[in-house]
Amino acid sequence: MKRLIAVFLLVVNLFAKCAPNPSQLAINITALDYSAMLPLTIAGATILPGKMPNTIGTPNTAICTCPAPPPIFIRIGIPVGFFNPDRIIDSVKDPYCFEGLGITLGLDTIQGAGVQSDDPQSGTHSFFQTHLVSFPVFEVLNIMTDFICLQSSTGVDMLYMTELDPMWNSDALSALIQPEALLFGNPVTNLACMADSVSSQAFRTLDTLFWCKGSWGNAYPLTGSVTSGDLVQSSASAAASLLYKLHRQLMLWGQWGYAGLCAKYPLPIWQKSAYRLQIIAPVPNPYAIVIGQTSIVWGAAKNIPFKGDNFSYILFRKRDCCAF
Repeated sequence: MKRLIAVFLLVVNLFAKCAPNPSQLAINITALDYSAMLPLTIAGATILPGKMPNTIGTPNTAICTCPAPPPIFIRIGIPVGFFNPDRIIDSVKDPYCFEGLGITLGLDTIQGAGVQSDDPQSGTHSFFQTHLVSFPVFEVLNIMTDFICLQSSTGVDMLYMTELDPMWNSDALSALIQPEALLFGNPVTNLACMADSVSSQAFRTLDTLFWCKGSWGNAYPLTGSVTSGDLVQSSASAAASLLYKLHRQLMLWGQWGYAGLCAKYPLPIWQKSAYRLQIIAPVPNPYAIVIGQTSIVWGAAKNIPFKGDNFSYILFRKRDCCAF
């Protein structure tokens, strides 16, 4: 019986290829968990509460000021805070498979596909390629485009592809941007991640434990190789690794807190509580999650057989701005 199951899984893996849904862009909008944008705060007061707490905080002030071009020099506004769904992250086994956009380039044979393997010492390893895609929902819907906190100049665009990044495929090369991995990527510091794992189940991530991804394991190394026996959870872990990596490369900046009211600022150490993820493909989940939340509560029946282990997530980013 075990041999028959092994042969069946091998056949499924051989024939499973990237097969994104051509109508995926429409699904991204209709299946989006709009409640994950909350809480909405204005002038430090919560106007609309959300089911997930805003653990990162928000500017608690009635007015704010920002530099302006002459002859005004200073503009006065009101602090507004929310979580903006304006990015898509693909975590795919098949390279150049853009699950979140519903397209594929058909180039998975040029570059090795992601694999899942078992190591008797470190456990099950999975490897995913990832993509960061600009997908400003409200700009796509052409609503509230005059609201300064939702203005975007990128539209729907490809921002980053790990297929073109040699550091994503090599733990040794990735050490160039994460030398501290020697300090935090070990069994001793992994014990501290237990606290982050427990806290994330209550939608509260611990930013002080920046080397942890809750139930998803250690954040180091910042590559596409993740350790987990669950492919759905592994894909979320790879998406989180991409977030941290882009912060380290100064390609993702902070846009929350008092410092983010007027402009973005460099943030080489990520703040996990500023992000929320919602799996949107191949099977959407009705609600978003925080980084590190175990897939036991959100990942059931999210991997369709014969379609490849390719996943996509909507990324909600904390946004504080000085609106006027």
